[in-house]
Amino acid sequence: MERSLEATTMENTTSSCFLMERKALVKINRKEVMLAKLRKSCSCTPQKLKNFVMDFFPVLRWLPKYRCKEYIWGDIMSGLVIGIILVPQAIAYSLLAGLKPIYSLYTSFFANIIYFLMGTSRHVSVGIFSLISLMVGQVVDRELLLAGFDLNDDAPPALGDGSLQNDSFSNTTAFNLTIVGINADSWFVFVLFLFPQVLMGIFRLGFVSMYLSESVLDGFATGASLTILTAQVKYLFGIKIPRSQGHGMLVITWINIFRNISQANLCDVITSAICIVVLVTAKELGDKYKHKLKFPLPTELVVIAVATLVSHYGKLNEVYGSSVSGAIPTGFIPPKVPEFNLMLRVAVDALPLAIVSFVFTVSLSEMFAKKYAYTIRANQEMFAVGFCNIIPSFFHSFATSAALAKTLVKTSTGCQTQVSGVISAMVVLLVLLFLAPLFYSLQKCVLACIIIVSLRGALRKFRDVPARYHVNKMDTLVWVVTMSASALVSTEIGLLVGIVFSMLCIIVRTQRPRTALLGQIQDTNFYEDDLEYKNLSTVPKVKIFRFEAPLYYANRNYFLKSLYRLTNLDPNLEAARRKKYEKKEKQHLKKGNHRTVNGLGIGETTLQLVPKQIDFQALVVDCSSISFLDTTGVNTLKEILKDYKNLNISVLLACCNPSVIDSLKRGGYFGRDFECMQEMLFYSIHNAVLSTLSHAKQSSHWGGNPGQAKAGWD
Repeated sequence: MERSLEATTMENTTSSCFLMERKALVKINRKEVMLAKLRKSCSCTPQKLKNFVMDFFPVLRWLPKYRCKEYIWGDIMSGLVIGIILVPQAIAYSLLAGLKPIYSLYTSFFANIIYFLMGTSRHVSVGIFSLISLMVGQVVDRELLLAGFDLNDDAPPALGDGSLQNDSFSNTTAFNLTIVGINADSWFVFVLFLFPQVLMGIFRLGFVSMYLSESVLDGFATGASLTILTAQVKYLFGIKIPRSQGHGMLVITWINIFRNISQANLCDVITSAICIVVLVTAKELGDKYKHKLKFPLPTELVVIAVATLVSHYGKLNEVYGSSVSGAIPTGFIPPKVPEFNLMLRVAVDALPLAIVSFVFTVSLSEMFAKKYAYTIRANQEMFAVGFCNIIPSFFHSFATSAALAKTLVKTSTGCQTQVSGVISAMVVLLVLLFLAPLFYSLQKCVLACIIIVSLRGALRKFRDVPARYHVNKMDTLVWVVTMSASALVSTEIGLLVGIVFSMLCIIVRTQRPRTALLGQIQDTNFYEDDLEYKNLSTVPKVKIFRFEAPLYYANRNYFLKSLYRLTNLDPNLEAARRKKYEKKEKQHLKKGNHRTVNGLGIGETTLQLVPKQIDFQALVVDCSSISFLDTTGVNTLKEILKDYKNLNISVLLACCNPSVIDSLKRGGYFGRDFECMQEMLFYSIHNAVLSTLSHAKQSSHWGGNPGQAKAGWD
């Protein structure tokens, strides 16, 4: 025996040393692998440099493979249609941004060219976007006020003969140039571009889009649309009121409108009514017969052309005092370096601009990539949109983003690649170089009509509220809160409120999730909520508890309260009650009375200690909806295991995923060597129930001795 014991000891020592050496070798191998990967990632070879350039400019990959005969006509058609749509939209959205129309044309031109070079989506149309223009306009108005300029209404038109080569600009126009050149979004992406490895490696920056749910985006777009609509109403009536700033702009603007409604310009009111009727009718007919039309009707361009001719030859500005766009110069302004001191002031405004621009672009890119069976790279999209803002900021442009309406038009007119974006840029360039002065007499109320009619899609979201509420009440609440905050407070605050509120809703859902006791579906191995389904069978002596959320520190108490409430048993209170009863029994027996306080004999005391309300001997916890456990969650399960064990009630876990099992192992739930794991963990609820019933039969067969029934769990 001694030799055998010594031999066994030596074998154990040898195996332990072998395991230690093996672990050391594994650590060394891991270290070598990490160093090799680090050396490989830091090395610079011609092939890696080529791949970097090709990835940074995706056009170098797909343009050489361009199928000219197959793609060219669709790209030309879609490019021409988008270019025709871009011109009136660019002029109209300049009202939202509080800038001259020429800057919107610059933005549309540069954005299409740069995205052609750097974008990974074949169909997305990048350029001016109503929400982005609105957010830029709020920053512009604030900076103008800080500089002492008046925002009461129309700024004086620029001086000169239409050429940007002379320097005779008014102070207001010059200051507008300064603010546009500083482009809030470009500052954020500019910093990102300086430190791409650090910020992209740590943050990946695409993580922000995960917190913008569909409800948040829809609510934000609808609330911002109400703000845009409100900002354009004064142009419809020709009322001269100050542009409201700060929180509550929507309410203040409507108050000012009703106060000054008597000053409405009859010419602008009539023009607005006619334009809205024409535009809405054309849009409705276009939607109705879109399958029969090869390309959308250029209604906006027709309305602008006719309105400009009527305004010019009817002298509506001189005779009726109707507000017009004014001189739109031709050519390009010389590049100008943004003022970095002003960049610091707008850095905070850059964050929501960058987030909204990036999220809308990536969302649209992914949607159309999925539809047409190709892939995009989200990080490259961030760089593409970033450079669509960085480079044009030196050429007096403002922030850009992908736009859903133009993208839909682009795909419906046969777009195949971003060559269509180059065609659109050429159309805009034609306007910039030659045709811009022709829009001098265009009434601002016409531009306002175009903007308001373009908001139909976002405003129609109100009709979807009942259906949204029927599908998910919590998402509807997120939509309402985000929309209300965006409209009544401000767009930036609304976006922040929407993100925070949606995250709070997720926390609330996990803090107070659904809990249920399960019953067996007759003649099956499946179990469901006995309150949701009828004719379920109750398993005798077994309670099956389901918790539909991760178990972590925030919902620990709710887990325990729900468990105690549904099983009608709090093990802590029951244990305290038993201790109190035992204490009274002992005190009674010390006095020499062999009868208990309840009149029972001593032999009957044990029966009295088991309360009648405990109608189960095993608790099965359905862990199928528990995605993870933290330390508090593991300790909670260990706590109920101990508490119920004191009452001779077994606790079994069923349907645990691998991460939950791993957390339980590391937390010591199954013992030091996992010796009890097979007895406590089951892959299905039915297996746990069968094991419990088998254990109960063997316990009764052996006279109720739990120690003898242990073999029934293996």
